[in-house]
Amino acid sequence: MSETTPIFGKLTLIGAGLIGSSIAHAARRANLVGEIAAYVPRPETRARAEKAGFADSLYAEIEPAVRDADCVVLATPIGTYASLAALIAPHLKQGAILTDVGSVKGVVVKDVGPHVPAGVHFIPGHPVAGTEQSGPEAGFAELFDGRWCILTPAPGTDAQALDKLKTFWRRCGGDVEIMDAEHHDLVLAITSHVPHLIAYNIVGTAADLETVTRSEVIKYSASGFRDFTRIAASDPTMWRDIFLANREAVLEMLGRFNEDLAALQRAVRWGDGDALFNLFTRTRAIRRSIIEAGQDVAAPNFGRSRTTGGRR
Repeated sequence: MSETTPIFGKLTLIGAGLIGSSIAHAARRANLVGEIAAYVPRPETRARAEKAGFADSLYAEIEPAVRDADCVVLATPIGTYASLAALIAPHLKQGAILTDVGSVKGVVVKDVGPHVPAGVHFIPGHPVAGTEQSGPEAGFAELFDGRWCILTPAPGTDAQALDKLKTFWRRCGGDVEIMDAEHHDLVLAITSHVPHLIAYNIVGTAADLETVTRSEVIKYSASGFRDFTRIAASDPTMWRDIFLANREAVLEMLGRFNEDLAALQRAVRWGDGDALFNLFTRTRAIRRSIIEAGQDVAAPNFGRSRTTGGRR
């Protein structure tokens, strides 16, 4: 199969938010599919999706949306997966691939797996990409360029189906990693979930102080606080579901974080400049390694322009 040949005749997206619409744009850019369908039950969201123009057809009902689909992608908040999987299952054709984009994988295996009929290839996935934007109009084809997509197939997953999905994500612009679901959830707890939780908490604390400081928190926001607010602007429904779904790994990482925070607190209290300097030197090196790995840029303001707000 050449790099310009479609992989799927019909791709169905369950959901029309940032990730789902970006998959559509990326798939169309790479000529990956013949037809893109989307299940969007809410009329107002469906109208926005139609205006965004990323899908060939939009449906208010599950059955016509997934009928004859070669690949179905769950791209809604994780808390909806179990009920959606039950609705989708009777209409999936033999040989179809069912995947998802959820940030937690253990709960996806538990909630979706039991509903998948024989002959359908269930391959959980997680494209590690996103912005603070949400909704059908937020998607863009370049979202996955140079980013990782982690797939967590169960033992015995059909090799041909797995290869096809790996090729799909690579042609969408990403790199693919295969990982155990439990290990994925532990890794993402520290690289994504806990940072978001901390951002929400810091911005919440600042909001409480806002009245005390007579609006000076917002007025004099420095770059550090502005970056926290960018993260804390992420979709609240999605992140509520992520924290509930990955609670054990998040609590484990929060425990470690609190221990390190206590050590940092002692260093500040006792004026231990050496401890502070050593920590800051070590963490600065981590930032440099992220840039060297191609997961961000060294340009001023992390390459985020004022016009795009860091979206691209």
